[in-house]
Order: sequence, then structure tokens, then C-alpha cells
Amino acid sequence: MLGSPLASHAAEPTSSDHGQILWDTFGVPHIYGKDEAGTFYGFGWAQAHSYGNIVLKLYGTARGRAAEYWGKSEEESDRWVLANGVYDRAKTWYAAQEPSFRKDLDAFAQGINDYATKHPNDISDDVKAVLPVSGVDVVAHSLRLMNYVYIASETKMLGEPPERKAGGSNTWAIAPSRMTDGHAVLLANPHLPWSYPFFRYYEAQMNGPGFSMYGATQIGLPVLRFAFTKDVAFSNTVNTILGAIRYRLTPDGDGYRFDGKTRKFDTKTIRYKVKSPDGTLQDRSFEQRYAVQGPVFKQTDGSLMALYVAGLDRPGMLRQYWDMGRSHNFAEFQSAVKKIQIPMFNIVYADHDGHIMYLDNGILPKHSEGDFNYWNAPVSGETSATLPKGIVAYEDLPKVIDPSGGFVQNANDPPWVSTYPRVLHPEAYPAYVSLTGPMSLRAQMSVTMLTASGKMSYEDVIERKLNTHSLLAQRILPQLLEAAAGEPRKNIADAIRVLKSWDQADNADSRGALLFETWARLMMGPKFTDFSNFARGWSLDDPIHTPDGLKDPAQAVNLLDKAVIETRKLYGAIDTPFGKVSRFHIGNVNLPGNGGFGNTGIFRTITWGPMKDGQRTPFHGETWVSIVSFSSPMRAKGLLSYGNSGQPGSTHQSDQLSYLSSKTLRDLWLTRAEQEAHLETVDSLK
Repeated sequence: MLGSPLASHAAEPTSSDHGQILWDTFGVPHIYGKDEAGTFYGFGWAQAHSYGNIVLKLYGTARGRAAEYWGKSEEESDRWVLANGVYDRAKTWYAAQEPSFRKDLDAFAQGINDYATKHPNDISDDVKAVLPVSGVDVVAHSLRLMNYVYIASETKMLGEPPERKAGGSNTWAIAPSRMTDGHAVLLANPHLPWSYPFFRYYEAQMNGPGFSMYGATQIGLPVLRFAFTKDVAFSNTVNTILGAIRYRLTPDGDGYRFDGKTRKFDTKTIRYKVKSPDGTLQDRSFEQRYAVQGPVFKQTDGSLMALYVAGLDRPGMLRQYWDMGRSHNFAEFQSAVKKIQIPMFNIVYADHDGHIMYLDNGILPKHSEGDFNYWNAPVSGETSATLPKGIVAYEDLPKVIDPSGGFVQNANDPPWVSTYPRVLHPEAYPAYVSLTGPMSLRAQMSVTMLTASGKMSYEDVIERKLNTHSLLAQRILPQLLEAAAGEPRKNIADAIRVLKSWDQADNADSRGALLFETWARLMMGPKFTDFSNFARGWSLDDPIHTPDGLKDPAQAVNLLDKAVIETRKLYGAIDTPFGKVSRFHIGNVNLPGNGGFGNTGIFRTITWGPMKDGQRTPFHGETWVSIVSFSSPMRAKGLLSYGNSGQPGSTHQSDQLSYLSSKTLRDLWLTRAEQEAHLETVDSLK
């Protein structure tokens, strides 16, 4: 214990002593709970301190009362949440928790409430109406995030057919046999949007009797989703699990056709309130219809669709994450993941004993027929034959454990190249489990770096993680330059000169990166996903060397001519340094950027937004990074790109951008001695 805290947020002490939070100089809370519930209390307190306004907004939205709190702009969100019964189901899920874990959820909520009570000036007036929050609110937000943002968001379900390209994340687990010091390593590296509140990451350490885990999670969640202890480490990447099914209904009178008969809709009147500009509340209501498969919605084309979401009878997602973090070995970790309570996400694992694992995890409906594309499109709701036949068991999900190649990886690609040489084969699984491909160029770069040499040092792993080179440029640029050689057009000659000198990386001082990126967009489409202009398409038989070649070299050169014109228009010159216009800019901090679009084969992913006022800033990409080695003592470095606070006036909104700009990582302070040596303030939770 510290002799005297540097500072304290706590006001008058209460009758309970929950423990203490040591805040380090990056605004990371190191929570020391008196017991398990005390640690959860401290985690709630910490999130209220760092993100109180956003957490309360998220919880109010998950109640389906956002329009009541914040007005008409939130009405569409409320109708979606209410129609899907999110809050009512959260009450059921909360009641289904084991008493000890219910106590933890209550403690997390109480930590938020107590912080808000003791620091009212830290909470915006417009979100105070959400207070107090409860354990049900914690569950409701978790349910909304996982099942109705990730699995079945409104735009994904009611708009155009959803594109099931998984979102961005990288992860590696490297076995002791591939490391020079003989210790396993795990890389966690999610890439979600920077500005969407429900995707924002939060870094913390949770300590209590018998446990100490470090990592990150999305704000509002009471458990760490990316975590490591002295025994185990795990990470997630978004996968393409089809956890929701859209059923196309055939109207028939006042009902719909089902198994050759007319079946009436069940109906329910749902009431809610909308706050007017003058502050008064207006009553609203709508009739919600339900079919056998789930709630019924009208799609953009006017047709009726019933939504089935898998796993609504499986309330243990938060508890499973907690049990994963509390595991001490591979057997205990497997016992946790076998419960299949987490609706989606690949799980990649490493441990102190040297085990590594990749699991294509999710609550996947089981079917008797149909492939991935069939179940991704609307299916007939006229027959019970299309209803799910349970869920796919843990034993039947694609997984790789301790492969001979010494690593597992995922960069949101299908499971088949999770290690190399491949050990998983699509034909061994039902066709609806996953797409066969193609494998993205980012995922190919991931495998290419892991197979580039024999054993790696910890420093080698860090260097490869921070690599900004483009696999697309490495593979195709020599062929483009050869096709353009001798061209009389001045634009082409200028482009050849710049691209020959370019280092094929998206570094701040790289000249030519902006030109190549512009050409690649013309060649492969706005998301760099169209492989049709390559001479050789992607193949699972040669997954990390295809696509390759220029199908039409003359067309590729013509696109280069267009790229010169567009690059000059966008960025001023074709050799403008990449970091002059690509900026890491939050508040008063504005630094040269690096990293690029993952679909150009760049592992250090930054999805740049459009140009505005002479610069572009990240929309998506590098968020939380941790690289941990089970050496003795444990080695851990990391970074949270946008900082660990979103509260107005916090110094921790941009204090890690300098590391992002310089392509370096921070030491993660795991021990109390390290934390006391880098102490900013202390909260005594009394």
C-alpha cells in the first residue's frame, strides 16, 4: 500500500471499502479490489471517470429510452431496440446469472453511480437522467452491442444484403518453438472505428484476490475482451459467423404463409416517449408484429422480413469472458470457451505452458443444407424446414491447436489459413460455416511475415507488427513499372520516377505512397477488394501468393495516368510525403501519420478518412495493441492509439499519438512497483 496518495478523487468515505485504483501517467486504471465484486466496482468507477458521459449514453440507448432522454433523433434507435425486446431480455439474462456474478454486475453499476454522485461536475447534465444504472443496464448494453450491433445491426438487417466482409483486426499466437527465448507470444490488435462510441476501447488492469488481468475492452462492458495474465492470454478478431437469419415472409390476409397454412402474426403495442425541443415528453406507440422466426420488419423494398438472432437463450457471454480471464491453463480455458456463449469473434490464445490455439468461435445456427451465401441472403419463411436445428457445437467449429508450424493468426480472413501450411480444409465442414475465400492481402501479409524466417525474438515480433509495407506493392509494382517502361506520356514518366524511388511503405516520409494508393483504388475499387483485374485470381491452393499479375497491362498503365491526375488534385503532387496529409490529429495534437489501408496488404492498418482542410485523419484502424511474452518476468508492450479517456478536458485523449506517429509501443506496467513509479493519482474506493 502507498504511504500517502498523490491525489484522490474520492469525496466523503462510505461504509464500504472496495479497494483502490492506481492511475498511471497514461490514465490507465490499475484496480485493486478487496474482493471480486470490489474489483468490478472499481472498474465501473474507472469507466465513469474516463468515459462517464459516453457510458451513460450507451446505457440509456440500450434501455430503448434514448428518444425520451435526447429527442427525436434517437427515435429510430429506440424502435429497433424495443422491437427486438433488448431490455426485457436483459432482465431475464440478468436473473439467469449465478448469484456471485450478479453481485459483480451490480458492483460495476454501483461504481458508475457512486462516481457520478461524488463527481457531479464530471457528468454532463444531458446524461444524468440515465442515473442510476443497474446490473440490468450492464447486461442490456452488452446484449445490444453483441447481438444487435455486431450480429444484427439495423442497417445490416433491413438495408441492402449485408456484405459479410469481417471488420478489421489482427492477432497472432506464436509457439515457444518459433521464439528464440522459448516463450509463447500473443499479439492483440483490433481495428475498429475511432469515433463510434460502442466500439471505443478502454485499457485497464483488474486485480483482486487470486487474479490479476491486464487488457482492454469496449467501454460499458464490465469484463476485458482482450486480456492476459501470468498464465494465459487471449484476443478476438471479427469473423463472418452468420448469427442472424433474415426470413422472407409471404403475406396472406392478416398473416403469413407457413407450412402450407395461413398463420396469424402475434402483435404487441409498444409505447415509448420522445423528448420535444421544449423539454416536454410526447407519447408514441407502434404495433410490432412477430412471426415464428422473430420480430417482423418492413425492408427498404417494402417486403416483410422476420429476424432470427441466434443465442438469445444463451445469457453467459460476460461470464464466459470472465472465466476465460480467470483460467490458469489450457484445460480451464477450453472449459470456458466450450460453453459457446460469445455470439461471434475468432478467439486466439497462448499460455505460459506454450499452448496456442485458434478458434472460429460463435453461436452458429445449425442447418441441414445451404451454403454461406444462401444463409447470408434472405431465405424462405414459408416453411419450418429453414428453421435452425440447434447450434454448431464447440467440437464442430474450425480450430487449430498447437500446429507444427508454430503459429496461428487471423486478420479477419476465413479460418482455412489460420496457420501455414494449412491444416484446415473447407470440405471437412458444412458449407455455411464460412466463406472459402478470398484471403485478404492484409491476412496474406500476416502469414508472410510469420513464415519469413525461422525463430523470432520478441523485438522481431514488434518490428513485424509495426511494418507498414504494402504486400500489393511488393507483388504488383515491378510488373506495373515494366508495363509502363518507355511510355511517352509525361504523367507516366513522372509516375515511374516517383514509384521507382518509393520504399513501398506507408511511412510519414514515404514519397509515392499516395500515388500508389490512388492507383490501387482505381485498380481494385474503393475498398481495394476487387481482384478481377489480376491475371491470376486468388486460390486456396496458393493462398498467400495470389492474386498476381496484371490481366491487362495497358489498362493498368492507363489507370496510372488517371492516378497521377487524381493524386495531384487530392494531395498537390505525386511525391507529397505521406505524413504531410495523413495526420494523427486529436485536439491540439497533430502529428505525421503512417500505416494504410489493410486491403492493400498493409498489416499496420489505418483506414484514412476523406481529405478535409488539407489533411485526412483515421476513420478506423490501429486502436488497442498489446504484445505479451510469457517470459520471466513477463514482457508486455502496447498502445491505445487515441488515449484512455473521452471526457472533456482530459489530458489522456491524445497523449499516446506520439507513439503511434513514431511507430513505437509503450511498456505496460504490470506490477504495483512499476505503477507506483509512474503514478498520476490514486482513488480510494471507500
